[in-house]
Amino acid sequence: MSHDAIVMLKEDHKKVRALFRDFRKAGDNAHATKARLADKILEELTVHTYIENEGMYADVRTLAPELEDDILESLEEHHVADVLCMELSLISPENSHFDAKMTVLMENVEHHIEEEEGEWFPKVREKLGRNDLQDIGARMEQLRKKAPKRPSHPRSLKKAVKALVS
Repeated sequence: MSHDAIVMLKEDHKKVRALFRDFRKAGDNAHATKARLADKILEELTVHTYIENEGMYADVRTLAPELEDDILESLEEHHVADVLCMELSLISPENSHFDAKMTVLMENVEHHIEEEEGEWFPKVREKLGRNDLQDIGARMEQLRKKAPKRPSHPRSLKKAVKALVS
């Protein structure tokens, strides 16, 4: 497997897109299937955002500071996805908000992927050499081993979600 950071992230994107397709195909009353797919989606996104934030974005900020604005936007998009993941992890597919919340998550992540692959990755590849991207990829592989697999839940978020779904 290549350690090129961009190749690794694109592979993650493919996995997430496939899970999104499966979720959309599951149907309205496929609660068990949706629960299983949601768990996998949340795990993939939690790991992906962790390695991207801690590896790719951190290293690119140092090596190509002119891309700072792009990184800050991406971090904010990750924040939105993280909040949605946390909320989804606290409700079941039977909840009336579940499908709508998952749809918003999928739309946000798909938008983020399109921007990243269409605009940001080409800029990064142009600014960094192959060796830098492979070094970042190797670091991301190490980060993946210790990445959280579930969203974390601040107490205030738990209370807000419970109030929303009660």
